[in-house]
Amino acid sequence: MKIHCLVIVLSFIFCFLGVEVTAINNPSEIADYQVQQAVKQELSPFMQKYFFLRLNRDEHGRVRLDTVSYLYNQYIGQLDYLNHDSVPPRYIKSDPNFYKLFIPITYYRSAMGEYSNVDWHFDGIKTMKDPTPEILPFDTLQFTSFKRADEAVNKSLLALYVDHPEYVEKYEDQIMGYTVQYDYVTAEKETLKTPIIKLFQPEPIEERSRPEDPVLLVRKPNWWTSEGNGAIQLSQNYISENWHKGGESTNSLLGELKLLLKYDDKKKVQFENIFEGKVGFNTISSDSIRKYRINTDLLRLTSKLGIRAASNWYYTISAEFETQFFNNYKKNSTDKISAFLAPANLSINLGMDYKYKNKKVDLSAIMSPGSYNMKYVGNKDVDETQFGLKKGDKFLHDIGSKVDIRFSWNIISTIRLDSRIYYFTNYERVEAEWENTIDFVLNRYLSTRLFVHARFDDGAKRVEGKSYFQLKELLSFGLNYRW
Repeated sequence: MKIHCLVIVLSFIFCFLGVEVTAINNPSEIADYQVQQAVKQELSPFMQKYFFLRLNRDEHGRVRLDTVSYLYNQYIGQLDYLNHDSVPPRYIKSDPNFYKLFIPITYYRSAMGEYSNVDWHFDGIKTMKDPTPEILPFDTLQFTSFKRADEAVNKSLLALYVDHPEYVEKYEDQIMGYTVQYDYVTAEKETLKTPIIKLFQPEPIEERSRPEDPVLLVRKPNWWTSEGNGAIQLSQNYISENWHKGGESTNSLLGELKLLLKYDDKKKVQFENIFEGKVGFNTISSDSIRKYRINTDLLRLTSKLGIRAASNWYYTISAEFETQFFNNYKKNSTDKISAFLAPANLSINLGMDYKYKNKKVDLSAIMSPGSYNMKYVGNKDVDETQFGLKKGDKFLHDIGSKVDIRFSWNIISTIRLDSRIYYFTNYERVEAEWENTIDFVLNRYLSTRLFVHARFDDGAKRVEGKSYFQLKELLSFGLNYRW
């Protein structure tokens, strides 16, 4: 009686659910009927978003609905496939927001600071809701990704500090005290458009390295840097022959080139090499022998090796060689005033170099208590006595002290000052120079330049009626390019 009632109840439930109930006694027919009924069944619309019915047989051969096995094979089972040796390694982009987790475990003050920080911010009680919370709402998550990642990392680090303080190897001050290493990377050249014919060619087969044969790529920083500055400056003045106050028309041309090659390992060693060349001409109608004269002529080579002593101070040994390119003559005369290697100055110095540099200022001041200076006049047509040598001598050797200061200052974006101060004494005579170049930049290529060169040398031959102080000034306009 109880079994009969149970069958009636189940039949009523199956009819309500829409499941057909049929009396079948044959086992094979029962199995087929179970398959047919399982196929007819469907999940609810909500569950269909995440699961679907899959038929499977259990260990006894019975048909049942199995979704878990499919989900495992579809999602979790793929993880085992990724660990297979035949699968090439995937490229996973590094996220710098989580850098604290991938360097030696370090104690950061920010982790404890976030935990102990108390936010006293209080929003007043609002009796009415704002009609529009934001005038122009936008997604701010992209601007707070680093902050959110840092908060999550700090929570993990704080738990580590509490549970395992013995794992901490460094402190934040040690990390921040390290010297920043720069890597000079050349920009990739812009590739040309691919010809259409190449799009139809088969791609070459690339051999993939096996996981057991990893390739280690080490990028070595390039500590060598180079700079340069080239300029061509012009100035012109025209006066007609019948000008009521008289005068002479003049034209001048000045060419300048400066090259710098520098080695700096950012720790101990600095090695600088500077080449400077200047040549200037001007026309003087009062000179009946030649149409132009040389008013600027310089060839200077400077080399300096520094070993860091402390902070901005370097133990330094430096050498400087200076002469000129061409012959120079007196006005209306064939007498040579100077020539190549006449004179030529060579100085070797040992001392300390103070360096300071920021975005606008670059300073180098060398103080050499021990300095050797040699002056050479190698042209027999040049009067050596006007350079401090005795009559008939070719060499002059001096030992004394020297100061050499080079200073660059970007006053504003369109005005730049380059200055050089040179001082040498053998405690009997003094030789000093002060060069100043001011560039008024119009654009990247055009500028107006003011050059002022003051000089004092009480060892040179004195012009009658004149002092030992000498001065040269030039205001010009032209091309100027830095790289």
